[in-house]
Amino acid sequence: MKNIIIYDIPEVRENLLPITFTRPISLIRVGITTILEKWQHFFPDDKFSHLTTEYLQPKFTTEVENDNYFIAGHVIANEEIVSAINSLSTGEALKHDKEIIAFRGSMESFTAQEFSEIKDFNGDVISIHWLYDIFTLNDAVMESDFRLITAGRKSQTLSQTNTVIGNETFEDGTPKIFIEEGATVEGTFLNVTKGVIYIGKDSEIMEGSCIRAPFAACENVFVNMGTRIYGATTLGPYCKVGGELNNVVMIGYSNKAHDGFLGNAVIGEWCNLGAGCSASNLKNDYTEIKLWNYPAHRFLRTGLQFCGLIMGDHSKAGVNSIFNTATVIGVGVNIHGTGFPRNFVPSFSEGSSAGFTDVSLAKFFAIAERAMARRHVQLTEIDKQIFNNIFSIADNYK
Repeated sequence: MKNIIIYDIPEVRENLLPITFTRPISLIRVGITTILEKWQHFFPDDKFSHLTTEYLQPKFTTEVENDNYFIAGHVIANEEIVSAINSLSTGEALKHDKEIIAFRGSMESFTAQEFSEIKDFNGDVISIHWLYDIFTLNDAVMESDFRLITAGRKSQTLSQTNTVIGNETFEDGTPKIFIEEGATVEGTFLNVTKGVIYIGKDSEIMEGSCIRAPFAACENVFVNMGTRIYGATTLGPYCKVGGELNNVVMIGYSNKAHDGFLGNAVIGEWCNLGAGCSASNLKNDYTEIKLWNYPAHRFLRTGLQFCGLIMGDHSKAGVNSIFNTATVIGVGVNIHGTGFPRNFVPSFSEGSSAGFTDVSLAKFFAIAERAMARRHVQLTEIDKQIFNNIFSIADNYK
């Protein structure tokens, strides 16, 4: 049994804030599963733990043995990389594009970056370096996740009340639609001409919804009546959505249950977008989008024309809130009132276009506990300590 430690490269983690304020990189969802779950699929009998920033370690612990396999948490597993990792001898590291992406050996050697040999890996690598990679790469990862999850398994039968557009199987005979046990899909339009559709356990897609692949609804997802989803969208566990979505990744336990548009976006856990909320994903002058970068303390060029809302965990937006193109919202933010808020709102802030004030930890904890209790999840003392740490460094990123 291998002892696998999924580690965060500090520079990459910083570039992925605010999403990585509350989780290691490998717990980001891309495609259908998290990055960690992809690695666990290829190493089903092995042990996994995390090496991340210090304040997250009490929740995401590290288990160290004499012989460890270290794997970079921003790299997405595939058969070729797994084969290269399995071939490593003690002391050897794997490098791709100037980054060490894997190492076999002791914690002391890894910490000191002392390797007996560095092997170049020249195969295909999909990795997450920037916030917008989460949604821009979602399409590319979706089909491979789908095939891994569904291989050798049988889908529930799709009800005849649904209309499918496109061939329902690939040329190799693999179905393009998979419905897990307990899921309900009735009276929908499902377009699979451009990819796969995955409906997770106990999820419900209500009548009148129009869904264009690729699309994934994980466990206990609820898609309201008449929802329009234009593709490359992933809804993590216990999410509720309605209105229009295009190329959105919701990590889990978040809601955008009503009308309004959300596109080219990443939404953390325990977020809520009220009825009528919309976020622009394209500038009126069609110029290149700049996105707030936490370590740089400024807006950086992205090379993108489309980028919508990036929202950290436990942030909320009231009814009819609107967001400018490429708005970044931190952790524990409460948006309300009229007008566009600024394009970067720091963590633990409350307000609108008229201005923001700080949110106290006591108020934040009270709201978070009520929200999580609705899904029968507890805000633990370790969680509170993590948020205490995020609160203490929030001013560093304003």
